[in-house]
Amino acid sequence: MPRLRFVGTRLASLVGLLWFLSLVLFLLQEVSGADPVAATIGGNAPPEAVAAARERLGLNDPAVHRYLAFLGGLVTGDLGTSFRTRRPVTEDVLTHLPATVELVLVAFAAALLLGVLFAVSSMLRWPLSGVFRGVLFVGSTAPTFMLGIVGIVVFYKLLGWLPASGRGGVEGGPTGLRVLDSLLAGDLPAAGDALQHVALPALALAVGPALSIGRVLRSSLTDTLRSDHVRTATSKGLTEAQVLGRHVLRNSLNAALSMSALQLGFMFGGVLLVEGVFTWGGVGSYLGASLPVSDFPAIAGVTFVLGGLYVVVNTVADVLQSVADPRISVS
Repeated sequence: MPRLRFVGTRLASLVGLLWFLSLVLFLLQEVSGADPVAATIGGNAPPEAVAAARERLGLNDPAVHRYLAFLGGLVTGDLGTSFRTRRPVTEDVLTHLPATVELVLVAFAAALLLGVLFAVSSMLRWPLSGVFRGVLFVGSTAPTFMLGIVGIVVFYKLLGWLPASGRGGVEGGPTGLRVLDSLLAGDLPAAGDALQHVALPALALAVGPALSIGRVLRSSLTDTLRSDHVRTATSKGLTEAQVLGRHVLRNSLNAALSMSALQLGFMFGGVLLVEGVFTWGGVGSYLGASLPVSDFPAIAGVTFVLGGLYVVVNTVADVLQSVADPRISVS
């Protein structure tokens, strides 16, 4: 019963946060000064056409009615029509979203791997582990876009190891995720090409979150190492690596899982700059092209989708943690 109440509370918070996000976006649209009529029929249209367009777009309705229409569109998946592309924003977002999702997933996997290596190497004191942790720390202090630029200069310009732009792999696959689509097509060279293209932007996006995850995991590992059951395992003659793998790591994951969920949500925000540096072609590039022309439906649509993904990811993480550790739902 406490667990169901906890899940219900989290789902209610999810709905409340999405509603608040919709309200903020509507208010920003109201004060932005963007003219949907001019964007739709042109700034030199005759007054009669302007009046007809305002009536058709519902701009003469009270603000409450306009907000309810806006909210209804979000609920039904109608994000409006882009002023720039003249297409439904939902279609534009669905076209560009797979590229962003692929980049974030690869970056998240890299961040988890680097974070675990950071924490475990601190405990086991591997050779050159101090150099690895130092490089990760220095990299995390730099802005994400700067890491991308440095990566292009070093790994593309100087060494020629990795491509600097584009996605590679099989185009037009069923998922839109180039690496996965290439594997589904059985084209291993194309999958390797897609991995090469995603490597640089994913690493640029992963460095900062990796340090945050690694620090939290290292702190949890340190606390667990001081517990009585770990001392007992050590007294039985187990090596440090065996104690860490069998008794410490599993009991230290809760805090790291929470931090990982937060960082995954942050990645969907940081990916916008990375896509611009690497000409990635995801929703970040779509948003970047929409901002200079004040394409507010596109801006609001991308913001709502990314904000919604952030909220959903953290809600799912909370629910999964309550399943793994009943003490969370009780508290």
